[in-house]
Amino acid sequence: MTATRYDFTASLWLWKDDSSWWFVTVPEDESDDIEEQHGSSAGGFGSIKVEVTVGATTWRTSLFPSMEQRAYVLPMKKAVRSAEALEEDKPFEVSLVCV
Repeated sequence: MTATRYDFTASLWLWKDDSSWWFVTVPEDESDDIEEQHGSSAGGFGSIKVEVTVGATTWRTSLFPSMEQRAYVLPMKKAVRSAEALEEDKPFEVSLVCV
């Protein structure tokens, strides 16, 4: 299987008013394609390993399915949010590859 890169614009949102957990939602079309292409190899909690780039920062993490969002969600580490000066409700570009 060849790696597919997904590029999209996203905004941060806070998980249940707990300021330590920030996420972005992968858009529906991209989430559907990721599920179709990689869902069968999902790990615990339906997670899919990805390599993500935001600005000049690249890291590895996992996407998680969200029934509430009806899409995959991507956790955003504090180090990335700080390094890239990301703020809630301010859109930014995300690039990810399932690994």
